[in-house]
Amino acid sequence: QLQLVESGGGLVQPGGSLRLTCTASGDTLDEYNIGWFRQVPGKEREGVVCSGRLNGKTYIKDYVKDRFSVSRDNAKRTVYLQMDRLKPEDTAVYSCAATRIPRGDSVYSAFAYDYWGQGTQVTVSS
Repeated sequence: QLQLVESGGGLVQPGGSLRLTCTASGDTLDEYNIGWFRQVPGKEREGVVCSGRLNGKTYIKDYVKDRFSVSRDNAKRTVYLQMDRLKPEDTAVYSCAATRIPRGDSVYSAFAYDYWGQGTQVTVSS
């Protein structure tokens, strides 16, 4: 069974950068779509990025697309979320998720995914 572990979170000043890593084990990664989600207390989990398993297609929410990017290295079973020019409102727990075939009609929906990591905290503060 696929297992996911996130790393790379931490405290960063506004305007700074972080690269989050999602590392998979238990299965090869190339068959999975990988989504990155974030959640703050009291709010729903929101999907911000998806790395598609076919043709390297990526999906990025408009409100982060000029600052966030995603890449994957299937040989290393790793997906990266690069976050630049971070803002305090980016503070959240970031989680990666995986699915072979997304359920529903949106790759940004948590409902679409079958496997989840435990999350990593990102705090943007001066």
